This record gives sequence, C-alpha cells and structure tokens, in this order.
Amino acid sequence: MFAVVNISGKQFRVSEEDLLYIPYRADAKEGDTLQFDEVLLIADQENVTLGHPHIEGAHVSGEVIQHVRGDKILVFKKKRRKRYKVKHGHRQRYTQIKISSLSAGE
Repeated sequence: MFAVVNISGKQFRVSEEDLLYIPYRADAKEGDTLQFDEVLLIADQENVTLGHPHIEGAHVSGEVIQHVRGDKILVFKKKRRKRYKVKHGHRQRYTQIKISSLSAGE
C-alpha cells in the first residue's frame, strides 16, 4: 500500500516504514508525531483511490527522526574585466521523518 502526499508544496510517494527528507519544520522536535492531511492518492494491490483534489478523512502519520542540513551548494558570480566576483554558499535544512501509518479514512 502506498500514498501520494503533499508536504510543504512538494509531492511524496510514501509507504509505511519509509524515511523521507522534507523541507524544514521548525515547530517539530525530535520524537514528535506529524500528521499530513493532504493525501492525493492511495493505492493497494487492487484499488486506487484518487482525490479531487484531496481524499476526505485520509491522513499519513510520521515520526520526526532528526533535523539535518543538505549538501553545500556554491553560487559564484563573476563579471570579467570588472574586478567583480561574489561567492556564496547555501545549505538547505531538512527534517527526516519515518512514516508510521497510512489511513484511508473510510
């Protein structure tokens, strides 16, 4: 059984016991349980349920494992012959969650 869930404007295909890296959620602490209500699709071996746009009553629960930062991305700007160059680095914050349950809400 799997589901497609909208989390912070991004769609994730999840099933139980999956580990996800979602965009940072400052209000969640390690060990907290998060519930995502924007379930777009639920499918098992025989049935596929599609929401318009969401499935009423369906939700996905996950436990926060840790807060991590992604790889560094370097942004370098340069204008030749003008003595202009700028170098910036960026590391995106993510929250690692483990999906604990899927509910179709029927």
